[in-house]
Amino acid sequence: MESIVRILNITPVTHDVRRYRLEKPEGYHFNPGQATEVSINKSNWKEEKRPFTFTSLNEDPYLEFTIKSYRDHSGVTNELGNLHPGDELIIRDVWGAIEYKKPGYFIAGGAGVTPFIAILRQLHKENKLADNKLFFSNKTSNDIILKDEFKTMLGEHAKFVITDEPGSPYYNGYINEEFLQAQVTDFSRNFYLCGPPKMVEALTDTLKKLGASPESVVFEK
Repeated sequence: MESIVRILNITPVTHDVRRYRLEKPEGYHFNPGQATEVSINKSNWKEEKRPFTFTSLNEDPYLEFTIKSYRDHSGVTNELGNLHPGDELIIRDVWGAIEYKKPGYFIAGGAGVTPFIAILRQLHKENKLADNKLFFSNKTSNDIILKDEFKTMLGEHAKFVITDEPGSPYYNGYINEEFLQAQVTDFSRNFYLCGPPKMVEALTDTLKKLGASPESVVFEK
């Protein structure tokens, strides 16, 4: 199924991330954490499909994506950065394996946090966030997507990790075995992972080494 939807508004989130709100087709349904393939409704771009996760809630009257633009090459995200309200995108059926099961630890790298945005917003709305924590790694503090919203929702349970900015006000280092041993109190809980493939692969191995069961580690396969 394909639907052509107009962009309603575009809002900056960080220096290279924008929030796109779109028309929502009647009857269109998704669960928090799910995604769809998106392309730009322009000649030469219609078949250039890319997966993006919904960051709105299903009951919202619009669809929302929070997308990082990679300006170093002329790809889809670069072209998205040139669009304006009134331009059109093509969306398709929903899919995705990242689904909230039980309370646990959300571990994200960069724009990989996007599948967690709708999940955390939904839990916040239902007052079910209390037993969840977010570990969110970025290169610099200016790269942190929705920093203030995560702090408002999670308080001290939102821990920001900075890898390339010595002296930042946040934890400087990496989400690795040492970090997890210091920050995780119960490795029998659920772990939700999303980020660069090498990060997800390394953390999956590390979590299993530290006692997490394979069934409790959730990521997009």
